[in-house]
Amino acid sequence: MTQAAVEARHFTLLLTASRRGARLARLLTERQLNAWGCPSGDAPHVVAELAANAVAHGRVPGRDFRLTLRLDAAGTLRIEVTDARGDRIPRIQDPGEHEESGRGLRIVAGCAERWGVAGAPSGCKTVWAELAPGRAEP
Repeated sequence: MTQAAVEARHFTLLLTASRRGARLARLLTERQLNAWGCPSGDAPHVVAELAANAVAHGRVPGRDFRLTLRLDAAGTLRIEVTDARGDRIPRIQDPGEHEESGRGLRIVAGCAERWGVAGAPSGCKTVWAELAPGRAEP
């Protein structure tokens, strides 16, 4: 049985660099993927982690963060979160057993086929993750 090719799709939105903006990014991801007829699976978790990092570590007062979703014809979903702090490059940490934070990128790495960081204009950075079609299943 062959899977029908998915038409390439693109969604991008600026959100306030706040906890509310991060929550909204997750909810909008679920809605957009549903509108595209694509199971959301791990995507909302990845968006939640990247958006939370953008708010916690990439925030500059008065500047927003950008969420971009790209679904290619093969069904691979690319998630990008661009924030205003290009000088703060995220890395996977090894938090202590009792630490409450520091595990977000481990979650992203576990859900994504691959992920990385790229420079963006105006001193910003984009943290991206790609989810293979099989990872889009709940």
